[in-house]
Amino acid sequence: MVRYISSAFLIVTALSFSSCQDGTAKQDGGDATVPVVAEQDDWTPLFDGSSTKGWHTYGQHTVGKAWKVDNGTLHLDASNKKDWQTNDGGDIVTDEDYGNFHLKLDWKIAPNGNSGVVFFVKEDTAAYPFTWSTGLEMQVLDNEGHPDAKIHKHRAGDLYDLIASGKETVKPAGEWNHSEIISNNGNVELYLNGTNVVTTTLWDNNWKKMIAESKFSSMPAFGTFKTGKIALQDHGNDVWYRNIMIKKL
Repeated sequence: MVRYISSAFLIVTALSFSSCQDGTAKQDGGDATVPVVAEQDDWTPLFDGSSTKGWHTYGQHTVGKAWKVDNGTLHLDASNKKDWQTNDGGDIVTDEDYGNFHLKLDWKIAPNGNSGVVFFVKEDTAAYPFTWSTGLEMQVLDNEGHPDAKIHKHRAGDLYDLIASGKETVKPAGEWNHSEIISNNGNVELYLNGTNVVTTTLWDNNWKKMIAESKFSSMPAFGTFKTGKIALQDHGNDVWYRNIMIKKL
């Protein structure tokens, strides 16, 4: 469920909107309904709706051209696919590192698509070739179409390969989902469409045991960092993100 925030500062895009009674704005000439998002209190937008400012491709200085600003969304155009990723794409990460935080964003995935929101990413490509070499992932997936959905702990909302969602609340491919990640002093909560789907504690013996029993067992640095960048994953499928906001805790 998207939380609509009321304040004087709105993220303004180049689009023209006509107001709706439910706190959203209808794009003129289109059928998409885009929530009006504003900055309030300590919330900081990570995407301004009109540029890729504040982001860069993992291990690089700029954002790959496959990531496009499209009607107020951050869209990975995967039409030029290469292996399991996209030519001139790659995972993008925030310029800033975060430790204790509350992140919220909307996403929608193409049919049969796969992506993810990765956090606590240590950006050191010499030691860690991928964002998921170190970072934890909240899975973004078309549960009905992607083969990963047949794997336990690989479905939308899961803490990927570690903890399955307690309840599945994901919407079908092509529809917007609202995700939240709260990390506070080692306690992590994942929310999907307003429902708490994962709660866990990081860095204790049980956490180490979970990693040892996962596909990350051969990655000694995985899940060990207490601060890091937030990443949006290029898994070679079209995906859209919007209303990306964070609050430091």
